[in-house]
Amino acid sequence: MKKETKLVPVMAALILGIFVAALDNTIVATSMGAIIGDLGGLDKYVWVTSAYLVAEMAGMPIFGKLSDMYGRKRFYMFGILLFLVGSILCGFAQSMVQLCIFRAIQGIGGSALMPIAFTIIWDVVPREMRGKMSGIFGAVFGLSSIIGPLLGSFITDYIHWRWIFHINIPIGLVALFLIIVFYNESKVHVRQNIDWLGAIFLVIFTVSLMFGLELGGDTYDWDSWQIISLLVVAAVGFAIFMLVEKSVKDPILPFELFKERLYTSSALTGMFYGAAFMVSTIYIPLYIQGVTGGTATNSGLLLLPMMVGTSVGAPIGGALANKMSYKQIMILSGIVMGIGTILLGTLEPSTPGWLLTIYMVIIGVGVGPSFSVLGMASLQKALPEQRGIASSTSNFLRSLGMTLGITIFGVIQKNNFSAGLPEDIKQNGLGEDSRALLSPELRSQIPENVLNQITEVLTNSITTTILWTLVPLGIAYLFILFMSKEKLADSNLQQESM
Repeated sequence: MKKETKLVPVMAALILGIFVAALDNTIVATSMGAIIGDLGGLDKYVWVTSAYLVAEMAGMPIFGKLSDMYGRKRFYMFGILLFLVGSILCGFAQSMVQLCIFRAIQGIGGSALMPIAFTIIWDVVPREMRGKMSGIFGAVFGLSSIIGPLLGSFITDYIHWRWIFHINIPIGLVALFLIIVFYNESKVHVRQNIDWLGAIFLVIFTVSLMFGLELGGDTYDWDSWQIISLLVVAAVGFAIFMLVEKSVKDPILPFELFKERLYTSSALTGMFYGAAFMVSTIYIPLYIQGVTGGTATNSGLLLLPMMVGTSVGAPIGGALANKMSYKQIMILSGIVMGIGTILLGTLEPSTPGWLLTIYMVIIGVGVGPSFSVLGMASLQKALPEQRGIASSTSNFLRSLGMTLGITIFGVIQKNNFSAGLPEDIKQNGLGEDSRALLSPELRSQIPENVLNQITEVLTNSITTTILWTLVPLGIAYLFILFMSKEKLADSNLQQESM
């Protein structure tokens, strides 16, 4: 009875932790106009989000291993504290460089919250409730990723953009209190070796690749020694990482997990879904503010339909998992997601808001099931001693997809925008002046004929970028088709047979 009374506050603490960690993936999206207006630095637009995701991605498997070795509670608490420190620093940043650094600190804290929270579910929740709770947590992750821009826009317009970071403080403190008081974990932990060498080369690979993609064609030519060197370092880092993973006892990405067909297909589907999903949450706000001249609140409100669609799609996916296979649900999800992506690729400066709203609902309904279904599928056949590794690896791959997706599609959008601008506009600096483009006050000073040319080019760059996401969506669909045909109800039978 005593254990049951603690379940509700512990679940609340985990949900709050997931909420703030996922929220900060996207909360800056609709606030970037105000942030750039204050701090400048349009060239670092993508890195404000990427810095968080890179740090979060790199830390996930490490904290997953540490929690198996020394206990989940202490590292969940550490993650919350570090996340709060990063949030406070972000709120006081005085330059874009500082903001990117502080966002990385936030990301390291967030990297402990996500995988550990999903693992604690399987430690404290009764077997018959695990699927339901995993579905709820997946839905919270999806919803908070989408509500982030809406909340960010509201705070930016009515308070100040710095409070999009300070708002984490009360939420984080409540989660910290609940986990300290109500979570009494088992003292039995599995001793493992930490794959520090693999972690180092994984970070080298990812950071080098993203810097190469981000700087290529802009700061440096693609054939310059700087970009070639970065890409070579990324390739070497990846090769060494793979060699290390094959030789160490406890690899950061255990190949043993990937012998299971369902795990492999669900984890890799999540990775490519993550790459495609982030584009809509970042570039639709840019479309609203940069093309239509809307405020941060306007752009946030147009993400609300996606949130509604996700809030419908995620629980429906979870509910259907007992009756339909994960594969069948994700086949439907992929079709809807693809339709929504194609529709968003038809946007024009004159597209009415009601039509964009419909497109966003379709995207939300399509992506929703992935947040609940893929998480359940990745843990379907995991043994108790593998759950921490399985959870952290699956979340790591989704974060890797988001991180690389933001970077790669950021390069595509930026290069298309720069290439499409007429030379006379470039020479005057109007099209690439961030404050003139995103600030309503400075935007009003641009001659109408020039502004129309800029918004036309910006629209084309955004729609081209969105259509490019059909590539990772198509790859994700291939992995969906590769899935085996288990459903959630089968997991109880498998557990009983052990």
